[in-house]
Amino acid sequence: MWGLLVLAGIISIILIAIYLSNRKQKKRIEAYKLPSNAHELLVNMVSFYRLLDKKHQVVFRNRVKDFLARTVITGVGNTRVTDLDRLLVGASAIIPIFSFPDWRYNNITEVLLFENTFTKGDFNIDGSYRDLLGMVGSGSLQRQMLLSQKALRAGFAEPRDANNTAIHEFVHLIDKADGATDGVPQYLLEKPYVIPWMQYMQAEINNIKMGRSDINPYAATNNAEFFAVVSEYFFERPFQLKAHHPELYKMLEMMFMPAKKN
Repeated sequence: MWGLLVLAGIISIILIAIYLSNRKQKKRIEAYKLPSNAHELLVNMVSFYRLLDKKHQVVFRNRVKDFLARTVITGVGNTRVTDLDRLLVGASAIIPIFSFPDWRYNNITEVLLFENTFTKGDFNIDGSYRDLLGMVGSGSLQRQMLLSQKALRAGFAEPRDANNTAIHEFVHLIDKADGATDGVPQYLLEKPYVIPWMQYMQAEINNIKMGRSDINPYAATNNAEFFAVVSEYFFERPFQLKAHHPELYKMLEMMFMPAKKN
């Protein structure tokens, strides 16, 4: 009898703690505000946002706001995180999932922003072999993303090169959401299309390795990197991708913009 009462008491305490925590988070999210010049910064820096009509620009800003209210952006070392940096991180997160109004990233709570490149392993920003621009954390860095501030800004300042490190890393998170970072995003890809997508990936990876493709050679590293790299291409240079790789464009459009697949 007493054991049941104690258990009931413990459960009640846990439920109250969860309720208070959720209430506190809800208030924090509601209180979070974007900078007053958010629209101007996004128009100037983010072509995806610039091409939206006014109604969808409001939706985009609200989703960026929600993401930033839930995700801490932390500067590493002497890195100073600006309003622009926060907006670009938020835009990078929302662009790949904009067609999915209910999607939230449940596998990230913090973005660590390095001033420049960093080293895999100890993530030291000093010394040689500072070759990383971004990565999704694992182990002790689970639920964290590491990004180069320089690469973050360059990805939006130079859209013509079809490279955007931050979008690349958020696509990895989308890929990882089904439990495996394997280039086959099950939440985006309907089952009948899985095998054709895998076959297409392998064929195009072979083309890249043989120098018969304009896709960034890094895409040939593995299936996960192929998906992330071509997603950068899709969002940064959609018209060029459609002209050079119409089948690939159609597949990615089906994943990221399912309303257009019919």
